[in-house]
Amino acid sequence: MSRGEAEDESGPALAELCAAAGLDVVAEVVTDDRAAIATALKRLADQENVRFIFTTGGTGMTSDDVTPEATRDVIDRDAPGFAETIRAESRGHTPLGILTRGVSGIRGRTLIVNFPGSPRAVRQSWPVVEPTLKHAADTLERS
Repeated sequence: MSRGEAEDESGPALAELCAAAGLDVVAEVVTDDRAAIATALKRLADQENVRFIFTTGGTGMTSDDVTPEATRDVIDRDAPGFAETIRAESRGHTPLGILTRGVSGIRGRTLIVNFPGSPRAVRQSWPVVEPTLKHAADTLERS
């Protein structure tokens, strides 16, 4: 999608869900390039008041699906429960959910979570992530 071959629908779907949950949203499209993704994640995570970065797409099995690797390049600590829960929820809707390689972790005081690239998968995953965000933000504030 970031190559301009298709319109990004998962990003706007996730932004809509975040806004409905009362989160401030800054949306950005980054090319399918590990270094570019890592640079964007660092820049955003290193801002003082950013507690969450949610990515969509780039978590499949093709050679240009490098979002998990870029995320691993920038996180300080793993927070695997988010990615594991998204994968489990996705698997409940389709056997293909097992193919997602998304990761989640913490850089400084920012939680980074990779969501799948399908708008439907984003909408299915959000309800299992959203209830934890207030406590996650409170915990990250204290770190």
